[in-house]
Amino acid sequence: MTATAGPLIECRGLAAGYDGMAVVRDLDLHVGPGEIVGLIGPNGAGKTTTLLTLAGELPPIAGEVWFNGVVTKASLNRRARQGMGLVTEERSVFMRLSVAENLRVAGVAPAAAVEVFPELEPLMSRTAGLLSGGEQQMLTLARAIARNPELLLADELSLGLAPLLVKRLLETVRRTATEHSTGVLLVEQHVRQALAIADRVYVMQRGHIAIAGPVDEVRGR
Repeated sequence: MTATAGPLIECRGLAAGYDGMAVVRDLDLHVGPGEIVGLIGPNGAGKTTTLLTLAGELPPIAGEVWFNGVVTKASLNRRARQGMGLVTEERSVFMRLSVAENLRVAGVAPAAAVEVFPELEPLMSRTAGLLSGGEQQMLTLARAIARNPELLLADELSLGLAPLLVKRLLETVRRTATEHSTGVLLVEQHVRQALAIADRVYVMQRGHIAIAGPVDEVRGR
């Protein structure tokens, strides 16, 4: 499914980094409703920095971020309340709480999470710290998707996980985008699997967009 409405998230001339030092420069990208946009490239290219700046975790050094057609400088928490979901590279679960308690803290009904990943149903009373890495990632992603975000930003869902599990996670992201018109920006190290579910892709190198376009076109290059 390809976006037909205006972008959910967009940056223009974005420079971003840490302590005033730009890691990415002159970045233009956008994500529309119902489309998955892959952001790929080597380690250190600036992918996570870009994602965190779009999320409101890092302030732009230059340029603008637009969220739902309006320039924004809102915090991450405020953007989350406005319809953005964020899944960071670190699985953000409360290790000492049960799966059900993790969902309760996020304001997500267990039934809604189980609808995303039925595998979670028998695990509700289990302490999150005793889950496998894949189960923790299912919990993290289910918690984000079950809140019905307009926009989902996801950083390295596949990190440290077996290929079959990665495929399961990414298929769930694809289904969410298609069925709920959720726009998704996906930073992913499993390039082949990311390209299998994405509509468009940006390839980053050394803080710049080196290649951009529809997946079929970029794959050929």
